[in-house]
Amino acid sequence: MEYKGSKVYDTEEFFDRYMNRRHRPESPNTLIENPVLFDLLGDINGEHILDLGCGDASLGLALLEKNCGFYTGVDGSANMCQKATQSLRGKNGEVIESSMEGFDFPPDSFDTVVSQLALHYIDDFASLAKQIYKTIKPNGRFVFSVQHPLLTASFKSMSETGRRLDWVVDDYFKSGKRTEPWIGEHVVKYHRTIEDYFIQLQQAGFQITDLKEAAPRREFFQDEEEYERRLRIPLFLLFSCRKSI
Repeated sequence: MEYKGSKVYDTEEFFDRYMNRRHRPESPNTLIENPVLFDLLGDINGEHILDLGCGDASLGLALLEKNCGFYTGVDGSANMCQKATQSLRGKNGEVIESSMEGFDFPPDSFDTVVSQLALHYIDDFASLAKQIYKTIKPNGRFVFSVQHPLLTASFKSMSETGRRLDWVVDDYFKSGKRTEPWIGEHVVKYHRTIEDYFIQLQQAGFQITDLKEAAPRREFFQDEEEYERRLRIPLFLLFSCRKSI
C-alpha cells in the first residue's frame, strides 16, 4: 500500500517507529538540518509564524523559545495534531488539522511561513507556493527545507532500504512521483530539481534570498565516522525567500 501526504502517520505502528527515529540523538535532522534552518530564520522575535507540515510541533516549541509572537501549525495527520496540541498546551500556539493543499490560506496574515521536510510530499508545489505567497505579509518570508533532489532522483535508489554507504544518482531531470520504502511502509514523494524549485518560487512572486545544502558541521557530531559519511552527499536543500511587495 502507498501512503500519500501525512496519512501514513495515522498508522499507529509507523507513527511510533517514526517518533523514535526522528527524535534519536544522532538524527541528521537534528545534527545537520536544524542548525541551518535556524540560521536562515534569524531573528523571529514577535513574529506570527505558520508551520506547514508541523508534525508534533517540535519546531513550534523551538520557535516559541526564540520568542516568536504566535505559532500556527498545520498538519494532515490526526496523530501528529494530537501530539502537537499536547506539546503546545499553555503556550502561544495553535494546531490546525488540514492538508497543506486544503488549508485556507488567509491573505497577508503571517510574518513568516516555514516548512521543515514536508514539501517533497506535495505534487503541485507551484500552486502551493502561490498560496503561501498570498498568506505572507508584505516583506514577509518563506523559509523551508526539503530532502535534497540528489536523494529523491533515482528510481532505483528510492527503492532500496538500509544504511547507505554509496548512492545512485540517476533520473535527475525526470521530475515527478517516487515511491520509497521507509520505516516499513511505502511512502509517496515528489522529485523536483533545484531548478524546478527555483523557477516555481520565482513564478509565485518570491525573491529568493538564500539557498543552502546544509553541509555537516563538525561540532555537532560525536562520531567521526558518521561525520565523514555525511560529508559524501547532501541530505537537505533549504531556501529562504521574501515577499517583495
